[in-house]
Amino acid sequence: MSFPFQLGALLHEGKAKRVHATDRTDVLAVEFKDDATAFNAAKKASLAGKGVTNCRISALLFDHLARRGVPSHHLGLLQPGWVAVRPVTIVPLEVVIRNRAAGSLCRQLPVAAGSLLEPPLLDLYYKDDALGDPLLTEARLERLALVTPAERRTIEDLARRINAELQALFAGVDLDLVDFKIEFGRDSSGAILLADEISPDTCRLWNRSSSDENERILDKDRFRQDLGGVVEAYGEVLKRVEGVCPEPGFYR
Repeated sequence: MSFPFQLGALLHEGKAKRVHATDRTDVLAVEFKDDATAFNAAKKASLAGKGVTNCRISALLFDHLARRGVPSHHLGLLQPGWVAVRPVTIVPLEVVIRNRAAGSLCRQLPVAAGSLLEPPLLDLYYKDDALGDPLLTEARLERLALVTPAERRTIEDLARRINAELQALFAGVDLDLVDFKIEFGRDSSGAILLADEISPDTCRLWNRSSSDENERILDKDRFRQDLGGVVEAYGEVLKRVEGVCPEPGFYR
């Protein structure tokens, strides 16, 4: 591997990525893995090519959002499957925006799958695998003191902006952004930045041209539901996004 810096120690390994130090204090290197997990890692597999595909999709989407003024930790691609990012301290909140009812929401509320949610529903979850990433009430969020009121407003405002931008982008390539999960971090100055990734691992994406409830799925639900063709579905998302976005930027 040839990077514009010296690769350092492995700092963190999650379900889908590895984060490495570099010889620069202001840059980390993130490697996207081929691992697929579902149900809080109770279901696992390795899918050849998934990491490289997700990495490129995420880079394209982060660049797209940056052009629209959304601040993030993303600095650019390094090589297939690798990106450079700013160091951030992850806020232990998973922010989920739902444009249509699907997945857990339909198990928790009397709402039909696929129903349009207007306005979109924004939920906050405590990011803790051991606790099962529980949904936070107002009182629980206040008790945990994970963010200040101002930070929460910033996170929720950014999340809604991101949703509007991604909905428009995906609609332009005949994809329906059903719902998605994003995370945020604080940089060294305390500013809130979009972090982690945006890919079919973290978004539900339906092909608008398909009326079949299984065939339309182009996201990790193909893995969750044993539908097969996971990498092929991710590749279709990549092809469509590449068709409307400039080449992703490389870190130099």
